[in-house]
Amino acid sequence: MGGMYPIVKKLQSSTLWKNSNLLIFWHLVQRVLASLGAYVYLLSEVTRIIIRRPPPWTLVRDQMYNIGVLSLPIIAFTGFSTGLVLAAQSFFQLSDKGLESATGLMVAKAMTVELGPVLTAFMITGRVGAAMCAELGTMRVTEQIDALKSMAVNPIRYLLAPRFIAGFIMVPFLTLFSCLMGIWGAYLLSVRYFHMDPNTFLDPLPLNITTFDIFSGFTKSALFGIIVTSIACYKGFGTSGGASGVGRATTSSVVASYATILGSNFLLTLFMNSFYSLFQRWVATWL
Repeated sequence: MGGMYPIVKKLQSSTLWKNSNLLIFWHLVQRVLASLGAYVYLLSEVTRIIIRRPPPWTLVRDQMYNIGVLSLPIIAFTGFSTGLVLAAQSFFQLSDKGLESATGLMVAKAMTVELGPVLTAFMITGRVGAAMCAELGTMRVTEQIDALKSMAVNPIRYLLAPRFIAGFIMVPFLTLFSCLMGIWGAYLLSVRYFHMDPNTFLDPLPLNITTFDIFSGFTKSALFGIIVTSIACYKGFGTSGGASGVGRATTSSVVASYATILGSNFLLTLFMNSFYSLFQRWVATWL
């Protein structure tokens, strides 16, 4: 690496470098790597503090109430309306093929594995993540975080660690609540409006919703909880530039959370299903 540095330095001083888009791209890469390094460092610091010296229970409890209990109305509405839409679309698409009995299974499978965790994370990002980033950003620009340091209070333990713990614990439970509301909404629409027999809707669920599906949904939602809270805390903790800086940090935290949730959802789906297939083949060879 030391031998390459003179080459990079010589390239930076060349006319081609200065007059091309390479300079812009190089600065962009530097900013991305610096931000990623700072984010990983913050995650490691919060994890170290949680393990060695956990925050007071009262701080964690307050954040669990804010993230979990206060989010129940919007999570209920999101899950219920999603279940209605899924049931309607599934019934209309499957009824002319004689497969309307699969409506309940399709809704339950989609809500448990994919839509429940993702939509819940999106709602938490909009309701909690943005407010969390704005609160921490305001504390940063008004020097309240510096005041905590001057009073020998660790701001990471006092401000960030409770939010990390609460997000990790509450988002999976909110996802479960969202899935139940979605299945209930689909059940009401199918039975009351489409006049489907209740047993036709419910009987396929215990036979086809596996333990792996539930584990997959809980794993994704726990990771999404960490993503939402960590990005919001990272962006808010690093805010600068006064009131306009708080607005920019809040906007960027929401966009970054959405993008990270979607990207990690794809990678988790690919990884967990591949691992589960390998595990099934391994078990089959030994039995």
